[in-house]
Amino acid sequence: MPLTALILKSHPAPGTAPKASLVESAYVALKAAILSNTFPPGYQAAESDVASQLGMSRTPVHEAAIRLQAEGLVAVQPRKGILVCAISSSDIREIYELTIALEGMAAEVLALQTPSATKTKILDRLSAETRSMETALKTDDLDRWAAADDQFHRILTGECGNSRLARMAGTIRDQTHRTRLLTLRLRPKPSNAATEHRAIIEAIRTGHARAASENAAEHRRRASQIMIPLLKKLNPFEPPSADLNPDKNRKSARK
Repeated sequence: MPLTALILKSHPAPGTAPKASLVESAYVALKAAILSNTFPPGYQAAESDVASQLGMSRTPVHEAAIRLQAEGLVAVQPRKGILVCAISSSDIREIYELTIALEGMAAEVLALQTPSATKTKILDRLSAETRSMETALKTDDLDRWAAADDQFHRILTGECGNSRLARMAGTIRDQTHRTRLLTLRLRPKPSNAATEHRAIIEAIRTGHARAASENAAEHRRRASQIMIPLLKKLNPFEPPSADLNPDKNRKSARK
Protein backbone atom coordinates (compact mmCIF):
# COMPACT_ATOMS: atom_id res chain seq x y z
CA MET A 1 0.00 0.00 0.00
CA PRO A 2 1.40 3.47 -0.91
CA LEU A 3 2.46 5.62 2.01
CA THR A 4 -0.15 8.23 1.17
CA ALA A 5 -2.86 5.57 1.39
CA LEU A 6 -1.52 4.40 4.73
CA ILE A 7 -1.57 7.89 6.15
CA LEU A 8 -4.99 8.88 4.84
CA LYS A 9 -6.60 5.66 6.00
CA SER A 10 -6.85 6.72 9.63
CA HIS A 11 -5.53 10.28 9.97
CA PRO A 12 -6.48 13.82 8.95
CA ALA A 13 -5.29 15.30 5.69
CA PRO A 14 -1.78 16.78 6.10
CA GLY A 15 -2.96 20.29 5.33
CA THR A 16 -5.53 20.32 8.12
CA ALA A 17 -3.89 18.38 10.96
CA PRO A 18 -1.97 19.96 13.86
CA LYS A 19 1.72 19.18 14.23
CA ALA A 20 1.18 16.38 16.76
CA SER A 21 -1.22 14.65 14.38
CA LEU A 22 1.22 15.01 11.49
CA VAL A 23 3.99 13.38 13.51
CA GLU A 24 1.67 10.55 14.52
CA SER A 25 0.53 10.12 10.91
CA ALA A 26 4.11 9.95 9.67
CA TYR A 27 4.98 7.51 12.45
CA VAL A 28 2.06 5.20 11.67
CA ALA A 29 2.71 5.22 7.91
CA LEU A 30 6.46 4.67 8.21
CA LYS A 31 6.06 1.90 10.76
CA ALA A 32 3.45 0.13 8.62
CA ALA A 33 5.76 0.30 5.60
CA ILE A 34 8.62 -1.19 7.63
CA LEU A 35 6.62 -3.96 9.32
CA SER A 36 5.08 -5.04 6.02
CA ASN A 37 8.53 -5.07 4.36
CA THR A 38 7.38 -2.39 1.90
CA PHE A 39 10.54 -0.73 3.21
CA PRO A 40 12.69 -3.88 3.61
CA PRO A 41 15.79 -4.23 5.80
CA GLY A 42 18.55 -2.10 4.30
CA TYR A 43 16.17 0.35 2.60
CA GLN A 44 17.48 3.91 2.77
CA ALA A 45 15.89 7.22 1.79
CA ALA A 46 16.40 10.89 2.49
CA GLU A 47 13.92 12.34 4.96
CA SER A 48 12.89 14.87 2.32
CA ASP A 49 12.01 12.05 -0.11
CA VAL A 50 9.84 10.30 2.47
CA ALA A 51 8.23 13.63 3.38
CA SER A 52 7.41 14.22 -0.28
CA GLN A 53 5.68 10.83 -0.51
CA LEU A 54 3.62 11.70 2.56
CA GLY A 55 2.75 15.17 1.33
CA MET A 56 4.14 16.89 4.42
CA SER A 57 7.21 18.77 5.57
CA ARG A 58 10.43 17.12 6.70
CA THR A 59 9.99 18.03 10.39
CA PRO A 60 7.21 15.54 11.31
CA VAL A 61 8.96 12.83 9.29
CA HIS A 62 12.20 13.45 11.19
CA GLU A 63 10.40 13.31 14.55
CA ALA A 64 8.63 10.10 13.52
CA ALA A 65 11.95 8.59 12.47
CA ILE A 66 13.46 9.43 15.87
CA ARG A 67 10.62 7.51 17.54
CA LEU A 68 11.19 4.53 15.25
CA GLN A 69 14.91 4.68 15.96
CA ALA A 70 14.19 4.41 19.69
CA GLU A 71 12.21 1.24 18.88
CA GLY A 72 15.15 -0.25 16.98
CA LEU A 73 13.46 -0.19 13.57
CA VAL A 74 15.51 2.50 11.83
CA ALA A 75 18.75 4.43 12.14
CA VAL A 76 18.67 8.17 11.46
CA GLN A 77 21.94 8.97 9.71
CA PRO A 78 23.19 12.55 9.25
CA ARG A 79 23.26 13.56 5.57
CA LYS A 80 22.09 10.07 4.56
CA GLY A 81 18.53 9.95 5.85
CA ILE A 82 16.59 7.02 7.23
CA LEU A 83 18.01 3.49 7.14
CA VAL A 84 15.75 0.52 7.89
CA CYS A 85 17.67 -1.72 10.28
CA ALA A 86 18.32 -5.35 9.50
CA ILE A 87 17.82 -7.88 12.27
CA SER A 88 20.61 -10.39 12.81
CA SER A 89 20.32 -13.83 14.36
CA SER A 90 21.95 -12.45 17.52
CA ASP A 91 19.24 -9.75 17.68
CA ILE A 92 16.55 -12.40 17.32
CA ARG A 93 18.16 -14.53 20.02
CA GLU A 94 18.15 -11.63 22.48
CA ILE A 95 14.60 -10.65 21.55
CA TYR A 96 13.31 -14.19 22.00
CA GLU A 97 14.99 -14.42 25.41
CA LEU A 98 12.93 -11.39 26.45
CA THR A 99 9.79 -12.71 24.76
CA ILE A 100 10.08 -16.04 26.58
CA ALA A 101 10.31 -14.23 29.92
CA LEU A 102 7.54 -11.71 29.20
CA GLU A 103 4.98 -14.14 27.80
CA GLY A 104 5.69 -16.63 30.58
CA MET A 105 5.02 -13.86 33.07
CA ALA A 106 1.87 -12.72 31.25
CA ALA A 107 0.43 -16.25 31.30
CA GLU A 108 1.25 -16.58 35.00
CA VAL A 109 -0.41 -13.25 35.85
CA LEU A 110 -3.54 -14.23 33.93
CA ALA A 111 -3.68 -17.63 35.66
CA LEU A 112 -3.49 -15.98 39.08
CA GLN A 113 -6.43 -13.69 38.35
CA THR A 114 -9.67 -14.51 40.12
CA PRO A 115 -12.23 -16.04 37.73
CA SER A 116 -14.43 -13.29 36.31
CA ALA A 117 -16.41 -12.32 33.24
CA THR A 118 -13.41 -10.34 31.99
CA LYS A 119 -11.05 -13.30 32.35
CA THR A 120 -13.55 -15.55 30.59
CA LYS A 121 -13.73 -13.11 27.66
CA ILE A 122 -9.93 -13.06 27.38
CA LEU A 123 -9.81 -16.86 27.33
CA ASP A 124 -12.60 -16.96 24.75
CA ARG A 125 -10.64 -14.57 22.53
CA LEU A 126 -7.49 -16.68 22.87
CA SER A 127 -9.50 -19.78 21.96
CA ALA A 128 -11.07 -18.06 18.95
CA GLU A 129 -7.66 -17.09 17.54
CA THR A 130 -6.43 -20.64 18.09
CA ARG A 131 -9.40 -22.01 16.12
CA SER A 132 -8.68 -19.50 13.35
CA MET A 133 -5.11 -20.80 13.18
CA GLU A 134 -6.34 -24.37 12.76
CA THR A 135 -8.82 -23.37 10.06
CA ALA A 136 -6.14 -21.45 8.17
CA LEU A 137 -3.69 -24.32 8.36
CA LYS A 138 -6.22 -26.74 6.84
CA THR A 139 -6.23 -24.61 3.67
CA ASP A 140 -2.51 -23.79 3.83
CA ASP A 141 -3.33 -20.11 4.28
CA LEU A 142 -0.12 -19.19 6.08
CA ASP A 143 -0.80 -15.46 6.03
CA ARG A 144 -4.11 -15.97 7.81
CA TRP A 145 -2.44 -18.41 10.21
CA ALA A 146 0.29 -15.87 11.02
CA ALA A 147 -2.27 -13.11 11.61
CA ALA A 148 -4.25 -15.26 14.06
CA ASP A 149 -1.08 -16.42 15.81
CA ASP A 150 0.11 -12.83 16.15
CA GLN A 151 -3.26 -11.80 17.58
CA PHE A 152 -3.13 -14.63 20.13
CA HIS A 153 0.16 -13.35 21.50
CA ARG A 154 -1.04 -9.73 21.45
CA ILE A 155 -4.05 -10.71 23.56
CA LEU A 156 -1.92 -12.77 25.95
CA THR A 157 0.43 -9.89 26.77
CA GLY A 158 -1.94 -6.99 26.14
CA GLU A 159 -4.74 -8.24 28.40
CA CYS A 160 -2.71 -9.66 31.28
CA GLY A 161 -3.28 -6.56 33.39
CA ASN A 162 0.32 -5.33 33.45
CA SER A 163 0.57 -2.26 31.19
CA ARG A 164 4.37 -2.06 31.36
CA LEU A 165 4.74 -5.68 30.35
CA ALA A 166 2.29 -5.09 27.49
CA ARG A 167 4.30 -2.10 26.18
CA MET A 168 7.60 -3.99 26.33
CA ALA A 169 6.11 -7.01 24.58
CA GLY A 170 4.61 -4.78 21.86
CA THR A 171 7.94 -3.13 21.07
CA ILE A 172 9.72 -6.47 20.92
CA ARG A 173 6.99 -7.98 18.73
CA ASP A 174 7.37 -5.17 16.19
CA GLN A 175 11.09 -5.88 15.94
CA THR A 176 10.50 -9.55 15.05
CA HIS A 177 7.40 -9.12 12.86
CA ARG A 178 9.38 -8.51 9.65
CA THR A 179 11.52 -11.59 10.24
CA ARG A 180 8.48 -13.76 10.85
CA LEU A 181 7.04 -12.65 7.50
CA LEU A 182 10.32 -13.37 5.70
CA THR A 183 10.62 -16.88 7.17
CA LEU A 184 6.93 -17.82 7.17
CA ARG A 185 7.16 -20.05 4.08
CA LEU A 186 10.60 -21.42 4.87
CA ARG A 187 9.78 -22.96 8.24
CA PRO A 188 8.14 -26.39 8.76
CA LYS A 189 4.36 -26.39 8.82
CA PRO A 190 3.41 -25.13 12.31
CA SER A 191 1.13 -28.06 13.09
CA ASN A 192 1.77 -28.09 16.85
CA ALA A 193 1.20 -24.39 17.53
CA ALA A 194 -2.54 -24.66 18.18
CA THR A 195 -2.04 -27.59 20.56
CA GLU A 196 0.55 -25.59 22.48
CA HIS A 197 -1.80 -22.60 22.61
CA ARG A 198 -4.55 -24.78 24.08
CA ALA A 199 -2.20 -25.99 26.80
CA ILE A 200 -1.51 -22.36 27.74
CA ILE A 201 -5.23 -21.52 27.73
CA GLU A 202 -6.16 -24.52 29.88
CA ALA A 203 -3.48 -23.76 32.47
CA ILE A 204 -4.71 -20.17 32.70
CA ARG A 205 -8.34 -21.28 32.92
CA THR A 206 -7.66 -23.71 35.78
CA GLY A 207 -5.44 -21.29 37.68
CA HIS A 208 -2.25 -23.34 37.40
CA ALA A 209 0.14 -20.39 37.27
CA ARG A 210 3.38 -22.37 37.07
CA ALA A 211 2.11 -24.57 34.25
CA ALA A 212 0.78 -21.53 32.37
CA SER A 213 4.14 -19.79 32.65
CA GLU A 214 6.13 -22.87 31.64
CA ASN A 215 3.83 -23.68 28.71
CA ALA A 216 3.99 -20.12 27.35
CA ALA A 217 7.76 -19.92 27.77
CA GLU A 218 8.39 -23.31 26.17
CA HIS A 219 6.10 -22.43 23.25
CA ARG A 220 8.23 -19.39 22.43
CA ARG A 221 11.46 -21.29 23.09
CA ARG A 222 10.52 -23.83 20.41
CA ALA A 223 9.75 -21.01 17.99
CA SER A 224 13.18 -19.48 18.59
CA GLN A 225 14.85 -22.82 17.85
CA ILE A 226 13.24 -22.71 14.41
CA MET A 227 13.60 -19.00 13.68
CA ILE A 228 17.26 -18.41 14.54
CA PRO A 229 18.74 -21.10 12.22
CA LEU A 230 16.44 -19.93 9.40
CA LEU A 231 17.63 -16.37 9.77
CA LYS A 232 21.25 -17.50 9.66
CA LYS A 233 20.54 -19.28 6.37
CA LEU A 234 18.89 -16.17 4.95
CA ASN A 235 21.81 -13.98 6.03
CA PRO A 236 25.03 -16.02 5.79
CA PHE A 237 27.00 -12.76 5.86
CA GLU A 238 25.04 -10.84 8.42
CA PRO A 239 25.22 -7.03 8.50
CA PRO A 240 25.85 -5.31 11.83
CA SER A 241 22.86 -5.93 14.06
CA ALA A 242 20.35 -3.23 14.89
CA ASP A 243 21.47 -1.33 18.00
CA LEU A 244 18.41 -1.39 20.22
CA ASN A 245 19.81 1.11 22.74
CA PRO A 246 17.66 4.26 22.36
CA ASP A 247 20.14 6.53 24.18
CA LYS A 248 23.02 5.50 21.96
CA ASN A 249 20.90 5.92 18.83
CA ARG A 250 19.84 9.43 19.84
CA LYS A 251 23.46 10.42 20.48
CA SER A 252 24.47 9.11 17.04
CA ALA A 253 21.73 11.17 15.38
CA ARG A 254 23.09 14.37 16.97
CA LYS A 255 26.67 13.88 15.73
